Amino acid sequence: MLPLFVFLVLLLPALPLPRASADICIVGAGISGASTAFFLTNYTTSLHGAQLRVFERRHRVGGRLATVAVAGDHFEAGGSIIHPRNLHARRFADLLGLAVKAGGDDDWLGIWDGKRFVFQTLRPLPPGSSWWRRKLHGLLNSLLLLRRYGLSLLKMDKFVQEMLQRFMLFYNGFESRPVFATVEEMLKWTGLYGLTRRTLEEELLDAGLSSQTIAELVTVITRINYGQSTRISGLAGAVSLAGSESGLWAVKGGNWQLAAGLLKTSNATLHLQEGIDSITDAGDYYVLRSNTGNEYNCTATVVATPLDEMNITFSPPISIPPRKMQHTHATFVRGLLNPGYFGLNSASSIPELIGTLELPDIPFSCISVLKRYSEDDMTYKMFSCAKLDDGLLDQIFSARKETIRINWAAYPHYEAPEEFAPIVLDGKQLYYVNTFESAASAMETGAVAAENVARLIISRLSLPMRGVEPPGPHIKSFAGEDEEGSWRRHVEDL
Repeated sequence: MLPLFVFLVLLLPALPLPRASADICIVGAGISGASTAFFLTNYTTSLHGAQLRVFERRHRVGGRLATVAVAGDHFEAGGSIIHPRNLHARRFADLLGLAVKAGGDDDWLGIWDGKRFVFQTLRPLPPGSSWWRRKLHGLLNSLLLLRRYGLSLLKMDKFVQEMLQRFMLFYNGFESRPVFATVEEMLKWTGLYGLTRRTLEEELLDAGLSSQTIAELVTVITRINYGQSTRISGLAGAVSLAGSESGLWAVKGGNWQLAAGLLKTSNATLHLQEGIDSITDAGDYYVLRSNTGNEYNCTATVVATPLDEMNITFSPPISIPPRKMQHTHATFVRGLLNPGYFGLNSASSIPELIGTLELPDIPFSCISVLKRYSEDDMTYKMFSCAKLDDGLLDQIFSARKETIRINWAAYPHYEAPEEFAPIVLDGKQLYYVNTFESAASAMETGAVAAENVARLIISRLSLPMRGVEPPGPHIKSFAGEDEEGSWRRHVEDL
């Protein structure tokens, strides 16, 4: 009987071998990828046996969050500040037990037009100054700003606060906040979509700001935060302006620790120095092939890195609107600025934060003092849209002991009206977190987009919810309002 059984078995058609269990895979270990991993594991009780894998082509996590070492000190080279109303980042820091430090709320600002400083705030007080002296100093600075820019300051603040109040809707509880399939839906629900259709300059002129305020103060802020002029789209510009408010903070030792801590908390398998070369749809799962020659089967795949300058091959191909990335060149210099370059007599007369106007002959966006070792020895950080060569640096600085250059594909080049790539790239289980960056790019916007993608995956894979509610205010949405006109209506205070 045995030979007959073997013969019959050999006549049967070959059955496909069972595939290896498919995982949930995230491409990119920056704040977007790390936040996606955190929310997936924090909001579910089970991933249905899937392993959570995170791939990072670099040797470290954090993406565009990184530090650079100068003279033994570590300074932020990428995203450096966090707004006090960025509730996800605040929650992450608290959950991970990370120590934080206050941002510089009392910078000595000078606005430079390429020949002279057209405006300066007061020099900072010496350390240990009394409370009343600090209060008086702040009041005098406010009066200086008010004298030059008038009521435009109040109108600018109102513009920013209205944006922030609408942005706070993204922290509402699940019972009042939908899961969104597109960026357009996310923005229309909050009433922010209209800001992506027009430039910041157009929005601010309609809000009543003076041309001088826009050309000087607003331009300095957008050049510092996004390396672009007030012709950027309105929402990115509003987020940029929010980055000039008080109460800003950062993580001691580097904001990259937020990403590292979230990945550790999510218990994800981290693949460092393993980039993904191709993503292939294999039916009910995706095959990811890495630059190390490995293949991974993934039930759901999340792309958490900008695709604009990545060479990932998709099969079948995906379609996303073209988008240019704005490269920011961060140059760190230990030395001393040349006062003659700025038309001054002494280095002590140079402001600690130099912002520049949008003029073709100015080669950098800003210069700031990171650390003062002595009156003739400091560490500076410069932002520019192009590399600053040694010849130019030798004009700007009278002495240079150390120079470090970093070229970041830092954020999109914003042009209104903005177009958005799909969140679900193929209508199935291939997701794109960084499409939200076309609205505004920041650590918090990455976390907001990641949370929505995590909730989308959970709902579409029918994963069991843990019942965790995000902390934060509950505010009525603006969905259904006129996209262009609703922005200027009164919004009640939180």
